[in-house]
Amino acid sequence: MTDPVPSATAKPEPSSGSESASPTAPAAVHGDEAKALETLNSFFEPALKGQFPGAVSGLTLGVSTRQDVQEVLGEPPSPGEDAEAFDVYHAEMGNPGYAVSYKLNRLREIRYFGTNVERQTNIGGITLQMLEQNWGKPDKSSIIKNGKLEQNKVVYIRGDYALSFIFNDDTDLDHINLTAK
Repeated sequence: MTDPVPSATAKPEPSSGSESASPTAPAAVHGDEAKALETLNSFFEPALKGQFPGAVSGLTLGVSTRQDVQEVLGEPPSPGEDAEAFDVYHAEMGNPGYAVSYKLNRLREIRYFGTNVERQTNIGGITLQMLEQNWGKPDKSSIIKNGKLEQNKVVYIRGDYALSFIFNDDTDLDHINLTAK
């Protein structure tokens, strides 16, 4: 049985952050915040299958090949330089940006950067408070370094996968990662 994803007007329920938890939503969320919450909740169920929502919804970690990814997203405008590097697909014309990496030609990790246009209705409107209010306490949280930048990595385990939210600060979500746990 799958967990239902509530509407933006559902009453909040306690959530433990475990893989069986359902996302919840505060009452009377409107406008950009409601759209950001809808974006957040769209990641909840697909992550259980090793997938992201939207344009890349048919791609699965550990199963999909580089060719599968390129059939969906096209040739990467910024291909990775070596086996550990990411192929980067830039956000353009309202389409979200992605970065993908492979291991033995199979999709190993996918990153979602959201859109540049109307970013507040997408991941730009997702805050740490919104995430924890709706998904509960994370399974893990740590500080990671990205050059001189320190980022907060908030991880929710979804079945065999780890869904990580990388925040520059509590109100600035940089991107969302999906990896095998």
